Amino acid sequence: MIKCLIVEDEFPAREELKYFINNNKKFQIEKEFENPIDALKYIDSHKIDVIFLDINMPELDGMSLGKIIHRLDKEIKLVFITAYRDFAADAFEIKAFDYILKPYSENRIIQVLDNLVADFSKTTPEVLIKDNLLTKKITVNLDSKMVVISISDILYVEADEKETRVFTSKSTYSSKLKISQFETLLIENSFFRCHRSYIVNIDQVVEVEPWFNGTYIIKVLKKDFKIPVSRNKVKELKEILVIK
Repeated sequence: MIKCLIVEDEFPAREELKYFINNNKKFQIEKEFENPIDALKYIDSHKIDVIFLDINMPELDGMSLGKIIHRLDKEIKLVFITAYRDFAADAFEIKAFDYILKPYSENRIIQVLDNLVADFSKTTPEVLIKDNLLTKKITVNLDSKMVVISISDILYVEADEKETRVFTSKSTYSSKLKISQFETLLIENSFFRCHRSYIVNIDQVVEVEPWFNGTYIIKVLKKDFKIPVSRNKVKELKEILVIK
């Protein structure tokens, strides 16, 4: 399911867009916002795949919000909505996925949704299954070499700007896979996405510390680095590690 947000201050436009998105079973509208500041707070603590973003809004215009979101999480796909063609160049400057003009064209919206589905299908790898067992090895990069490591040896995974870093007790590797792709690959192997930028091996967790605003930080075996836990992941972490 593709998780999306709508950030649009005009009620009729928001309702019309919701209608088309809800007709596509591949999408789930997580939340809708009139206020871009409220949307930004939500995005900071929730995993979102796509944001449909109006450009002309009070307090913080959609283009400025889009630039902030792009800096926070480059994996989020932005679809800008506006009545003005003049913003197209700015939208694509921050690698917006697409650009929808008002008044809406049903065919245009359907096309954008279909393109999003195709793009996610293309970039999300299937978890390999052999004899009913999940893949236990993965190929990563170390300098100019391709190295095969055991998934059980991974301590945690961190999203970097252009790649993903994979940490073991022996070394730090890189991969061109996005962290969302790692999540798909690792989720059945005792790994937990504790933050939009981190996936941690639960079997390697040795310490949990309370942090501010009721959140936690995690430490894993043989690493001093403290891994943050997002607020929306705290409940799940408590259930996994039986924290009372």
